[in-house]
Amino acid sequence: MPSVRSILLAGSVILSLGAAESSWAKASATADGRVMRLDGGGVTYAIGVDEQGYLQPLYWGAALDDQAPLSARHPTELSGFDPAGSITPQEYAGQGEGLVSEPGVKAIFADGNRDLVLKYRSHTISGETLTVELADIRRPLTVTLHYVIDPATGVIARSASVRNGDSKPVRIDQIAAATYTLPVGNDYRLHYLTGRHASEWSQVETPVTPALTVLESRRGSTGHGNQPWFAIQKGDKTSETDGAIWYGALAWSGSFRLSIGLDNLSRVRISGGYNPYDFSWTLKPGESLDTPIFYTGYTNKGMGDASRRFHAFQRTSIIPGGDRAKIRPVLYNSWEATTFNVTQAGQMALAEKAAKIGVERFVVDDGWFGARDDDRAGLGDWTVNPRKFPNGLKPLIDRVKTLGMDFGLWVEPEMVNVNSDLYRAHPDWVLNFPDRPRTEGRNQLVLNLARTDVRDHLLGVLDRLVSQNDIAFLKWDYNRNWTEAGWPEMSPEDQQRVQVQYVRNLYHILSELRRRHPGLEIEGCSGGGGRIDLAIMGLTDQSWTSDNTDPYDRLTIQDGFTQAYAPSIMMAWVTDSPNWANGRETSLDYRFLSAMQGSLGIGANLDHWQAADFATATRWIAAYKTIREIVQRGDLYRIAPPQADAATSATFHVARDKSRAVLFQMLHSSSFRDNVEALHPAGLDPVRSYRVRMLDGSALPDGVPAQATGAYWMEQGLRVKLKGDYKGAAFLFES
Repeated sequence: MPSVRSILLAGSVILSLGAAESSWAKASATADGRVMRLDGGGVTYAIGVDEQGYLQPLYWGAALDDQAPLSARHPTELSGFDPAGSITPQEYAGQGEGLVSEPGVKAIFADGNRDLVLKYRSHTISGETLTVELADIRRPLTVTLHYVIDPATGVIARSASVRNGDSKPVRIDQIAAATYTLPVGNDYRLHYLTGRHASEWSQVETPVTPALTVLESRRGSTGHGNQPWFAIQKGDKTSETDGAIWYGALAWSGSFRLSIGLDNLSRVRISGGYNPYDFSWTLKPGESLDTPIFYTGYTNKGMGDASRRFHAFQRTSIIPGGDRAKIRPVLYNSWEATTFNVTQAGQMALAEKAAKIGVERFVVDDGWFGARDDDRAGLGDWTVNPRKFPNGLKPLIDRVKTLGMDFGLWVEPEMVNVNSDLYRAHPDWVLNFPDRPRTEGRNQLVLNLARTDVRDHLLGVLDRLVSQNDIAFLKWDYNRNWTEAGWPEMSPEDQQRVQVQYVRNLYHILSELRRRHPGLEIEGCSGGGGRIDLAIMGLTDQSWTSDNTDPYDRLTIQDGFTQAYAPSIMMAWVTDSPNWANGRETSLDYRFLSAMQGSLGIGANLDHWQAADFATATRWIAAYKTIREIVQRGDLYRIAPPQADAATSATFHVARDKSRAVLFQMLHSSSFRDNVEALHPAGLDPVRSYRVRMLDGSALPDGVPAQATGAYWMEQGLRVKLKGDYKGAAFLFES
C-alpha cells in the first residue's frame, strides 16, 4: 500500500509513515459523517459529532469491527456547578462556555472577548489521513485537526492548526497539539520519565487523580527534568507483558507541557503542546499557527509491547532513512583523552590506537576551533585553530581515512562565548532583554536562532565547514538552558514568538544541512539527554543518552530511555574507571557489556591503556559487530529490569525474523547464599530450534544446554550464577 506522508508542522519536516505492504489502515466515516474512525495496527480510534455540533471522543483501544455501534453522547447538565459545556467530553475544546478542564486552545480577541466555543464544520478523508475543521460559533476563527494512523503499529500522529479569519488580530495564549479522553475509571496509573543532568530517565509510576500531573520544560529545550512522554495503565495488574496501555510522546524540542488528570466525572484527560509559560502568539489577519505532532498509541499487551510498538514506529517513520538507515558504527570520541588540549599529533596518535581495536568513526571533540583552550572562549568561531592544526584538518582527516575510519567533529552552534569574534561583532545576536543582565551558563550565552540573520549565519558556517572538509559526522551539542529570553528587535506583542520560532529555525538548519550534504550524519546532544524527543530524532541519526557513563548507572538510564525511545539511536560509551560521575571502579568487560546494549562508542583515554585492555576491547568490538543489527534493529524484551533491590538485570534482543537473539545478563553483586532465578527469554519462535553460545567464545556455564527449542528457552529459561561484583555475560541464540 502507499506510504503515509505526514508533516511535522513546527519545522516543515516531511516524515514518512510508511509501513510494510501487508499492513492495513484506513480512516473512515459513517454515511452521515457523524462518526469518524481511524483503524490500523490492531487499534481503533473514533470520534463523533453530537446533535449540537460538538466533536466528541468516542473510543480508543483494541480494534473494533466495522459495524460497532459508536455514537456521540447527548450533552447534559449535571448541576449548576457542572453545566453541559464543562462536562461534555470534547475532542478539542476552546476555552469557553464554562470549560474547566484543559482546553485545546485559549484565545483573546481584539475586543477583549475570551470565550471560544469550537464546533464541527467539515472533514476530509484520504487513505489513513483524517482532517477535521472546527470553527467558533460566532467569530471567524477555525481550528484544523490532523490525524494519521500508522498501518503497522496503530500509532496516531495528531496536530492542530489555528487560523484567524478576522480583520483584527487574535492572541493565542495556549494551544495543544492534541487532547485525549480515556473512559471513566479510578484505577489508572501514570508512568513518566524524569531526572536531572547525569541522572536522566528515572521512571516514576503514580496514580492518575483529580490533582493534575504536569510534565513540562520551561527551559527553551526539552530538558533533563521531564520527558514529553507518558504511558497510562488501566488496573493494577498491568505488567511488562499484560494489560492495557495508552502511551504517547510530543515531538517538540522546546518548552513543552503535558498534563494528565481525572476530571470530576473520573475521565482521564490528557493534553500536550507548547508550554503556555512565557508564550503567546498574536495571529495577524489571515495568519495561522501550527502545533507540533503528538504521537500516541495503544496496546493491551503491557508495557513491553507498548515500547516495542513505539520503537518499531520510530525506526520506520521517525529516524532518518527509516528501514534503510545505516547501522550505527562503532565510534571513538577524544574528549576524555584530551579535553581541550587538542593537537594534530595527539589526535593522530589516538586515531592509530582506535583503528587497531576496530573503531569505525573517529570524532574530535571540543577544542579544535577558534581560541578554544578552555570553556571561556571561542564558542561561535567555527574556524580551525591554526596553532593546533597548522595545515587545517585535512592531514588529520586523511590519516583517519587511511586507517579505515570516517571523521567527525564536535560543534555547539547555538552558543557563543563573550570572548569570541562572533560576539564582539554581534552582541545583539544573543537572547537578551535590553538593560538587563546577560546570565552566562558554562561561560556562554544562547544565540537567538529565532532571528533569520542568526539562522542563516549558522547554516552558512556549518555548510562551509562540511563542504571544505571530508566530515561524515557532527556531534551537535547544547550545554545550557535559556535565561533572559528576550527578542528586543520584535514588537512587544510578538517577542514571545521566540519560544516557537527558535526551535523552528533549529529544525530548518538541521534539515537544510542534511539536504545539502546527504551523507552527513548528526548526533543530538545536550549535556547528555537534555534534548531528546521525537522531533529532534527526526533530524538526527543518534542521541547522546547521558553524560553519566558509569556502566552500572547506565543500566537504569538505558532501561528508562528504552521505555520511550528506540535502542537504535541510544549511544552508550565505554569510558575510564573509576568513573568521573561516582568514582565507581568496574572491569573493562563489564563496561563493554553495558554499552553493547545500545549503539557502541569508546570514550576512554587510549593513551592510558595497557596491552590487555586493547586485547579486551578488540575482542568485544568484534563480537559487537556480529550482534549490533539485532540490538539496534531488533525487538527489545526487558526480562529483568535493573532494580535497587535486585542483584541481576537482563535484556533480551531478538532479530525481527526471530533467527537470532542475544541475552545480556548483568550482575551488581553476589553472596554465597544467592539462589539465582532463571532468566526467561521472550519473543523467540517457539517451534524453532536455537543453538546458544557465549558471545565472548568461552564455554557455556554448567546446566545450560547447547541447543533447545524457543519454547524450551522461554519456559525453562537459563539459570546462570555469576560470581563477584559488577560481572556480566552475553549469550547468543542462533537458529
